[in-house]
Amino acid sequence: MKLNEVRDNLGATKNAKRVGRGVGSGTGKTSGSGHKGQKARSGVSINGFEGGQMPIHRRLPKRGFNNIFRKKYAVVNLGRLQGAVDAGKLDASKPVDAVALVGAGVISKARDGVRILAKGALTTKKVEIHAAGASKAAFEAVKKVGGKIIVPAVAAE
Repeated sequence: MKLNEVRDNLGATKNAKRVGRGVGSGTGKTSGSGHKGQKARSGVSINGFEGGQMPIHRRLPKRGFNNIFRKKYAVVNLGRLQGAVDAGKLDASKPVDAVALVGAGVISKARDGVRILAKGALTTKKVEIHAAGASKAAFEAVKKVGGKIIVPAVAAE
């Protein structure tokens, strides 16, 4: 194979639709924009516009609250953890923490910490998990196989 013989696979590229090239093309004259009016013009952005009437998103009352300090945890199920151990991506003899989970590809980002949930089964013996939190069922499932989940003590406020 030579450099001048390299080309895209068949169907990998598609020619751009050329509009306004005669009535026989199917996209001639009005170029698929219909006839006149605001929507036929370029630069139109009318999402939520109701013809001058007060839009519904401004007529309805606002409710609720968005907590900007809320913590977002990376969730890991025990079954996913066991799968990573079985695949050899995670070493169960060492403590399993957020850095190890990111390195193994179990989670993409640690976010505000890792939270362990009990979906799936853990069969690995003596696994030590360091996490920001865990469900009661996860604590019991890990304890049952002889391991432990270590959660930092919550600061008294």
